[in-house]
Amino acid sequence: MFAVDEQKKIEHQIELATRAAALVKDETTIQRFRNFAEELKRKLLRMMRRGQVPTRAYELWEQAGRPADREVEFWLEAEQQIEQEREQRKLSGPPEKR
Repeated sequence: MFAVDEQKKIEHQIELATRAAALVKDETTIQRFRNFAEELKRKLLRMMRRGQVPTRAYELWEQAGRPADREVEFWLEAEQQIEQEREQRKLSGPPEKR
């Protein structure tokens, strides 16, 4: 519940910073708002990734038959898979609009 509330708060802050940048005339202030919005977007992505690792680790553990005493192994594998997927998305670029 906390993560969802925090995510909504950050999304709202991004929206406000973007709107403020559109209203301001001073280029320095505009750039500061844009930088702030980008920083918030990165924070939001990190939060979302943190939620993905436990879910993926649990899926891997279940697929392996729920073995005991291998939690760290599945956690590390989940982190590695998610990071590889992220890197692959970066390399392939943004999806084309259809």
